[in-house]
Amino acid sequence: QVQLAESGGGLVQAGGSLRLSCAASVRTSNPFSGYTTGWFRQAPGKEREFVCGIRGSGDSTVYADSVKGRFTISRDNAKKTVYLQMNSLKPEDTAVYYCAARYGNVRSDERLYDYWGQGTQVTVSS
Repeated sequence: QVQLAESGGGLVQAGGSLRLSCAASVRTSNPFSGYTTGWFRQAPGKEREFVCGIRGSGDSTVYADSVKGRFTISRDNAKKTVYLQMNSLKPEDTAVYYCAARYGNVRSDERLYDYWGQGTQVTVSS
């Protein structure tokens, strides 16, 4: 069992920055470093979409085209925490952001993730 808790959301003006955190509690025989963690987001009236992901070892990252160059995902396995640094935010980044975990490599398909947090709201005003 892996429990995830997001934090760091809020209201920010366009062009601003936010850093989200995803803290994990792992109650399996697998170490946290074995779990890929992804960030997804869901805007009102839209499907949930993949934002980015990082492999458990931290040596591989994948980003959606819409956030490349603006968002950076990182992790601290000692703290069992994954971060999402979001810069140059745009109103279209407004969404509930979720972190999710799976044992294995990064995948953009949310159906492949077994564990989910409750989400944190990010609102970008124009």
